[in-house]
Amino acid sequence: MLAGPRGFCAGVDRAIDIVEMALEVYGAPIYVRHEIIHNEHVVGRLRAAGAIFTDFLSDVPRGANLVFSAHGVSPAVRREAEDRELNVIDATCPLVTKIHLEVHKYLKRGYGIFFIGHRGHVETEGTLGEAPDRLILVTTEEEVDMLPEPSESKLIYLTQTTLSIDETRGIVDALKRRFPRLENPPNSDICYATQNRQDAVKVLAQKADTIFVVGSQSSSNSRSLRQVAAAHGAKAFLIDGAENITDQMLEGATVIGVTAGASAPEDIVQKVIVELQRRGVTEVENFVLMEEDVEFKAPPGLIELFRKKTGNGKK
Repeated sequence: MLAGPRGFCAGVDRAIDIVEMALEVYGAPIYVRHEIIHNEHVVGRLRAAGAIFTDFLSDVPRGANLVFSAHGVSPAVRREAEDRELNVIDATCPLVTKIHLEVHKYLKRGYGIFFIGHRGHVETEGTLGEAPDRLILVTTEEEVDMLPEPSESKLIYLTQTTLSIDETRGIVDALKRRFPRLENPPNSDICYATQNRQDAVKVLAQKADTIFVVGSQSSSNSRSLRQVAAAHGAKAFLIDGAENITDQMLEGATVIGVTAGASAPEDIVQKVIVELQRRGVTEVENFVLMEEDVEFKAPPGLIELFRKKTGNGKK
């Protein structure tokens, strides 16, 4: 059973388009701060086309072309890029940008802010960098009892966009028990694609006894997707591709579900299906919980340069 929605979200599509257009407009190399998205296949393809990925702007020649990844960056990184006179093309997902704007909105209103996220994740680091002395990072329920008492009378929480709803629920409940004045944000910060893929896999887990989530180990939303599948009763595995499937994973399987994280390309999913057919799957059924029609456009200036260079108005 092949789940839908699955695979690329609008933010990932936009980020890949931006790097590809930048390579066409400016030529190689195009420097990218951090991996543009967390998927080894996509990063490898872009690297072969002339993209250079780095976590350190000191590796980027002064005046070079630099793309910020979909995960976003802190103001300090933006200032460093400006100091190095880099031509910056921003591929930050609009939903991550929304979180950064919310940080400043609530700080101006006098709120203390808890940020729920994975320590060391590039999106979390970028968001914390918006106000490094004001945001309190929370990564587990166990940490809540050790948190300092905020001085602000009003408290709110924000979350990393790629976490699972189930993953954050326990942390939020613990925060509310410890700090009864904690308010919910008006809207969930979990991105639409993360939510939709998790909703689909929850239903899929009732139909399939074994589920493969296609995505890289570095992908937070893919790891969360596997956790959701396992929590709802399926034997669940996170795989980069068909080459990771083993006989042990398939032992006892009668109905196999396949889905993909928001940064996993569809051609890799199809190779997984081919491998499962080679191993004995006789029927492939599409299970579509909902359709998605979200689209995020690349920066207008880059689109215009791309059209002038190629005469192509598709991007």
